[in-house]
Order: sequence, then C-alpha cells, then structure tokens
Amino acid sequence: MFTTYWLDVERSVIFFMNLLMVFFGLIAILSLVAAFRAIKEKNVLAIIFGLAAGIVFGWFVFMTIYHQGYPPAI
Repeated sequence: MFTTYWLDVERSVIFFMNLLMVFFGLIAILSLVAAFRAIKEKNVLAIIFGLAAGIVFGWFVFMTIYHQGYPPAI
C-alpha cells in the first residue's frame, strides 16, 4: 500500500514540475516580449525589469531541463 501511495505522489510531483516548466517558460517569453516593447517606447525601467525577468526565468527553465531532462526526473 505504501508503494502505491509513493508512486501516486511521485507522479503528482512530476506533473507539477512539467506544469511549472511550461509556466516559467511562458513567463520568460512574455517578459522578453515586454522588454522589446519597452525598447520601442524607450521606457528604461521596463526594459531593465523585462530583461531581468526574462533572463532569470529563462535560465531557471534552461537549467532545469538541462539538469533533469524533460520531463523532469525525480
């Protein structure tokens, strides 16, 4: 019974990690789009925050996929 419970928990964690990578990837892409729009409007603060968010979230997604693979291995 414990083994079955553990497999269900592990599947839930893997599903959550897959979903988290998709969300963080979308955030990275959308923040870079926002940064390019800010460049067009010459809004320096928005450029800084858009690029920073894109780099941080993009690096997290890249390193998670590089280190654990996709789908992430637990």
